[in-house]
Amino acid sequence: MVRGMTTNGGFEPVFCTIVPPHVLDRLAQAEDPVLAGPARRTLQRDAYERTQRRLTTVVGASAAAPRAAAEPGKPHRTVYDARHGTDLPGSKVRGEGDEPGRDATVNRAYAGLGATFELFLKAYARDSIDGDGLPLDATVHYDRDYNNAFWNGEQMVFGDGDGEIFLDFTLPVDVIGHELAHGVTQYTANLTYFGQPGALNESVSDVFGSLVKQYTLGQTAEEADWLIGADLLAPRVTGKALRSMKEPGTAYDDDVLGKDPQPATMDDYVRTGRDNGGVHINSGIPNHAFYLAATALGGHAWERAGQVWYDVLTGGELEQDAMFADFAALTVEAARARYREGEELRAVAKAWERVGVQTP
Repeated sequence: MVRGMTTNGGFEPVFCTIVPPHVLDRLAQAEDPVLAGPARRTLQRDAYERTQRRLTTVVGASAAAPRAAAEPGKPHRTVYDARHGTDLPGSKVRGEGDEPGRDATVNRAYAGLGATFELFLKAYARDSIDGDGLPLDATVHYDRDYNNAFWNGEQMVFGDGDGEIFLDFTLPVDVIGHELAHGVTQYTANLTYFGQPGALNESVSDVFGSLVKQYTLGQTAEEADWLIGADLLAPRVTGKALRSMKEPGTAYDDDVLGKDPQPATMDDYVRTGRDNGGVHINSGIPNHAFYLAATALGGHAWERAGQVWYDVLTGGELEQDAMFADFAALTVEAARARYREGEELRAVAKAWERVGVQTP
């Protein structure tokens, strides 16, 4: 059976959001209905979409008609407008090669799809997220005051945010890269979305989301801020982003949202049944390992550290239920295979050691 495929020939159910449920849960409990209302509706919508995705997979149906692959090495982007409804994909508003329109959200979504496509093509010779030229679809203006963005296994979807806590979800290009990277994982290792494998799934998306941002800005590892969603929080929020790969646990500390719960090392690993076993929380540990490896090596993070992570994700040896130690061991093997006994191997091994994950 092809990696990532179910017995009925479809991929495992995938519904991945950028804002963790524990953040929305906290927000939904706010005394101010202006803050709590959108969070509650977002949680309800996410639960519905997640259930629909599972049902679609179980019955072997597809939510979208089959799409022809694009010209090899060329993106094929289509942006749709849900017009604050929830029917997907919505009305087509921009196709590949069309000139920018007046809607900045549409233009940002289109550009973000392109930036992600370009990183994977130029840095890793991967033709779109499936490696075979899959067209990239995105829907903007989804629902009203929707506080999330997601990959549903077939396309990207962006909310406009409530304007009080979250702004437009197309603003941070790393959010777009993050969600599309879930698609890359879906088509390769298909990491189980629970516990440590799920945290690895989230971490891989943070890694490549950050690399899309760094690649777009032409930044070195030293110049990058290593924040995920840095432009997403509204001015009233005491915080700088959703997550920090440099300093997990420091992205926000807000009266309404609470404090960022991400650990940086295994000493503070969080055991919980919520958030699919803490997939958005414990992802801070492998996130920090990548940051440490990338900054130790210097230069452009997508070139060496990113190459090692990509080799592991796509190499065929990463099991769906891989634990942190399994992933770490494979990164060490990948670094040795590609760079022999060079500084890359030492940087990767040392990074995992510093976050408390043992490697051979």
